Amino acid sequence: MSVEKVTISEKMATGVAHSKLILVGEHAVVHGQPAIAIPFPLIGVESIVERVIGNVYLDSSLYQGPMESAPKSLAGIVNTIKQTLKILKIPYRDLLIRIQSSIPPGKGLGSSASVAIAVVKSLFMYSDKEYTNEQLLQLANISETFAHGAPSGIDPLTITSPSPIWYKKEEPIDYIQPTGEFYFVVADSGRMADTKTAIDTVTSLLKLAPKKVYGKIERIGDITYQVREALEKSSKQLLGTLLNEAQKELEAIGVSDSSLNKLIHFARQEGALGAKLTGGGNGGCIIALARNEIHSMQLSEKLKQFGAQAVWPFVLKNE
Repeated sequence: MSVEKVTISEKMATGVAHSKLILVGEHAVVHGQPAIAIPFPLIGVESIVERVIGNVYLDSSLYQGPMESAPKSLAGIVNTIKQTLKILKIPYRDLLIRIQSSIPPGKGLGSSASVAIAVVKSLFMYSDKEYTNEQLLQLANISETFAHGAPSGIDPLTITSPSPIWYKKEEPIDYIQPTGEFYFVVADSGRMADTKTAIDTVTSLLKLAPKKVYGKIERIGDITYQVREALEKSSKQLLGTLLNEAQKELEAIGVSDSSLNKLIHFARQEGALGAKLTGGGNGGCIIALARNEIHSMQLSEKLKQFGAQAVWPFVLKNE
């Protein structure tokens, strides 16, 4: 019996979530330094829950079928769904969960966290219950732990935030109010990032050369403090310089690669004020700071021609 034939359309609920970007502080944030992350609404996830007679079914670009037969790569979202159903006291049956995402997975754009948050929202809507932000974060972090091993928690926090966030482990979240307009371009290298492996690489290096690597991590922390000041004072030239300095340190701790370095070098050649990787690294995306809106469009087109798999120009400003 096909899922479509037994769908009961009068019972349906939807949840949505946007993407996120790390502006600065990758990897250092796992080791106690601050990071700055930005909500990225150009791409996102929609989850639709419908009542269907039978099992709990998943319908996504990665898998279609009974949730119990889902591949191991989806263990994070499967466990998030199970825990959410348990909290909501929804029986583990008679559900179809459709997940539609425009966020490329494995590119450092918060795909796993966005999917988890959208699905959790849709299940709460389906049960006619309200969720707290704390519940969203706790349930999304189940998925994040499967995806990234020991995640900082910054992805779910940013995805549920309307503003750029200042995040530091075991400290209250702070929100950044940028002054002026900052035109960025995000470009996809076309190579899947592996955040978990990158985190493991840094951890291994810390054991081998703790003094040297901690120095790099502390330097990224110092840069992050300066980036906040640049955002709040509309210092575009300084911000660009700081992004370049952050990239230098990320390369030194082994989380950049040739696919990212080529795009970063090209963006700088084409007039970007600064450029660096964003997210876990070793594949994934870069973020470049353009001079202005016109330059961001020109830079986007040139990065496409150069070979970027996808490009997203966007503006960061205080709404």
